[in-house]
Amino acid sequence: MPPAIEEYAVSGRDSGPYAITTGPDGALWFTMVHSGRIGRLVPGQEPTSHQLAPDSGPTVISNGPDGALWFTEYRAHRIGRITLAGRVTGFTLPTAECGPFGIAAGLDGALWFTETAADRIGRLTTDGVATEYPLPRTGAFPSAIAAAEDAMWFTMNQANAIGRIGMDGRITVHELPTEAAGPVGIAVGPDGSVWFTEIAAGQIGRMAPGGRITEYPLPDRSARPHAVTTDADGTAWFTEWGGNRVGSVTSDGRIAVHDLPTPASEPHGITVGPDGALWTALEMGALARIEPDTTRTTKNTEQRNAS
Repeated sequence: MPPAIEEYAVSGRDSGPYAITTGPDGALWFTMVHSGRIGRLVPGQEPTSHQLAPDSGPTVISNGPDGALWFTEYRAHRIGRITLAGRVTGFTLPTAECGPFGIAAGLDGALWFTETAADRIGRLTTDGVATEYPLPRTGAFPSAIAAAEDAMWFTMNQANAIGRIGMDGRITVHELPTEAAGPVGIAVGPDGSVWFTEIAAGQIGRMAPGGRITEYPLPDRSARPHAVTTDADGTAWFTEWGGNRVGSVTSDGRIAVHDLPTPASEPHGITVGPDGALWTALEMGALARIEPDTTRTTKNTEQRNAS
């Protein structure tokens, strides 16, 4: 049997739920990129939201080390912070028009973020001190970012690579086997594997702790995989923005994909929810809950490997 998928309306179709995370309060927090709002949903209750500047473009949201939620404001070129009570603070960044996109908390107690338009990785302390680290490539369009034990990993969408930045600011670049793959989403699994989506190639990539990269072609190569997260078992879950599906892939290459109930719902961010299910933000104005089903998997035999 396929997994049960339920959709919960949280906004109008023009608000654009985009990224999602589970907050420290056991609620789902999500951005609404088009209406400039931060939303909150406790499963089983009515959603609430907090208004930002309407044109700020809140994009990716993450738990912070201070018990608040932190998010990027892509159009306003700021980093935002919202407390569990809904109090919002904004932080202006050193580089104008930098286009912050991905954000994640590092184990050093700071927020790390990507600057898509400035080819930099930024670091922001909880008291607002920002540092920027230039990438060794121009036009790389750094996108999503995720924390590992001693570093942050990020995608370089236009440079066809993923990058690693240590807590000391040292950057290492890893080229991808497939040309023009367009990596976007990234997540680090419990075993240290780095998972990433290749939106232009229709593949999911995995870098093992030893550095070996494996790419898993999806059944629908035009699916436009966007965001990725991992569950407690190390399975990677991803959204297919162009395919209107959510999928999963295990470390041995077993892929399962599941159609969403509403056509053209535009799934973006994905996270493990407070109830243990997978939740994804649908730009058409809803959140979808997916009950994991590990029995419906198919072995992918077209893996591409690179040392």
